[in-house]
Amino acid sequence: MKRPICRHGETRPGAVTVPLKRGGMTIVFREVPALVCENCGEAFQDAAVTAALLEQAEQAALAGVEIDVGRFAVAA
Repeated sequence: MKRPICRHGETRPGAVTVPLKRGGMTIVFREVPALVCENCGEAFQDAAVTAALLEQAEQAALAGVEIDVGRFAVAA
């Protein structure tokens, strides 16, 4: 897929680190599956991965997490 931003690179499957911040909470998910531009490095997650990231972040917020770093887990 051609990148809409840089218009030069093709995307390839890979894994990225995704930081999420909300209020005073910061969560960093490592090894998140994504399509990564080989030229500029911009990453895109599909809808299912995005939904899982947001759900895991919401659960962490409800648990009172202020800062967390962890490996992304695909919901079963």
